[in-house]
Amino acid sequence: MPTKAEQTARTRAALVAAGRRLFAERGFADTSTEELVRTAGVTRGALYHHFRDKRDLFEAVYEDVEAGLADEVTRSVPFGHAGPLEVLRRGADAFLDACLDPAVQRIVLLEGPTVLGWERWREIDQRYGLGLVRSILEAAIAAGEVQAGPVEPLAHVLFGGLVEAAMLLAASTNPNAVRAQVGEAVRMVLDGLSAAAPGPGGDRRCP
Repeated sequence: MPTKAEQTARTRAALVAAGRRLFAERGFADTSTEELVRTAGVTRGALYHHFRDKRDLFEAVYEDVEAGLADEVTRSVPFGHAGPLEVLRRGADAFLDACLDPAVQRIVLLEGPTVLGWERWREIDQRYGLGLVRSILEAAIAAGEVQAGPVEPLAHVLFGGLVEAAMLLAASTNPNAVRAQVGEAVRMVLDGLSAAAPGPGGDRRCP
């Protein structure tokens, strides 16, 4: 027999899984609590035991999707097998590819800011992505692959650009076409950071 802690974890996981499926398919507003508990196979009391309300469940689903997105990006980048700037390029590509997932588009990019509120959405989003961008950027500067500069503002600019690119993709009626366009734009920005990129007078910077 499962322990009480195991039963609690299973119930919560079932609710989060049901929320992910229904919020991705129907959106937050069109998903009822009755549908959530029926899909999860639990009681209404179980829902309110684990979550204050539907919005609280949405936040748990949002964090679950964000964590999965961060894991997917991390698995896709060749840490230890490529230079930091190439890791940053591949990580950006992996992030944009992951944003082709309709669940990521709807839950993270389209409905997250509205349901959670801008400040909470930004806080969670940065917790999973900003630190990774910052650490790779620091490594690229230390390795001489990226021009030395203020790391924290630059990390925010890069991360914000990636999020905006992903939101443009999510709002499009042709995400695959937009994916190619925003991918090229991101590559242009990252190439411009290279220590070997032309300087203001057209000279090449040395790493």
